[in-house]
Amino acid sequence: MKFKTDENLPVEVAALLCDSGHDAFTVVDQQMAGHPDCDVAAVCRAEQRALVTLDLDFADPRTYPPDLYCGLIVLRPRVQTISMFQRLTKQLLQLLDKQPLMGHLWIVEEQRVRIRGGRA
Repeated sequence: MKFKTDENLPVEVAALLCDSGHDAFTVVDQQMAGHPDCDVAAVCRAEQRALVTLDLDFADPRTYPPDLYCGLIVLRPRVQTISMFQRLTKQLLQLLDKQPLMGHLWIVEEQRVRIRGGRA
């Protein structure tokens, strides 16, 4: 699967996705740091990449309808440490084989994952 990690996440998130056999680029790798959310979203759509972010704006289906994307994943850690980000990333990786991401919004918290949306 193809992912883009937002600039608000440590590079370890993209590294863990790559180590798990996925194609992952960071917003920084693609020289998009500081670009508006709508630009990042447009590039994700064009490249057919799921976005992994901390940005709650992407959790609003009125602004970013999940069915228009290959997946939107919003991480919601209690504390922002590299080990916590790695834990949440491992949690979402385990779910990839069990739940569809395409056209869905996943909100990944420490104790649960909320899934919204879905293509008809």
